[in-house]
Amino acid sequence: MTRNFLFLLGSSRGDGNTELLARRAAEQLPPGTTRRWLSLAEHPLPDFEDLRHDSDHVRPSEGPAALLLDATLAATDLIIASPLYWYSVSAHTKRYLDHWSGWLRTPGADFRRTMAGRTLWGVTALAHAEEEVAEPLVGTLNHAAAYMGMRFGGVLLGNGSRPGDVLADSAAMARAKAFFAQEPPLARFPYED
Repeated sequence: MTRNFLFLLGSSRGDGNTELLARRAAEQLPPGTTRRWLSLAEHPLPDFEDLRHDSDHVRPSEGPAALLLDATLAATDLIIASPLYWYSVSAHTKRYLDHWSGWLRTPGADFRRTMAGRTLWGVTALAHAEEEVAEPLVGTLNHAAAYMGMRFGGVLLGNGSRPGDVLADSAAMARAKAFFAQEPPLARFPYED
């Protein structure tokens, strides 16, 4: 299968540090690699309504939910580019992940089986010197990938608060050059080790 990278930007601000870091990593992808960029702020999903015990699920046919479902299903590599907000993913990102619960029951999507074996990656910028504070975000993405049977490429971390600060994080810029070159393992829950 030809690789198709979908970059989902979870920031409420365009061209922020997380997006800059994701774009730097994307520059290293081989020429001709399909790259699609979607801002979750520009394609807002409604609050998720848990209808898993109802029977009349329908596939969205228009609007942000249809766009994001179709783009997600088409991706071989899904990159969640979310700034670290209160030690986890942004509200836009969390709402998108919440919609996965509905997509699991969407007729014709076969969401879990389609996503199994594909790769989930993360990119985040944080304004904290100790990267351990990003563990809740890393755990959220790893556990989502594990539940779906996906591979997990880890999270590319960069430091920056003011717009553009991450470009001065030389360690993050070096990690960005090789981030997508790795062969990610299947995601596992911590209790599976």
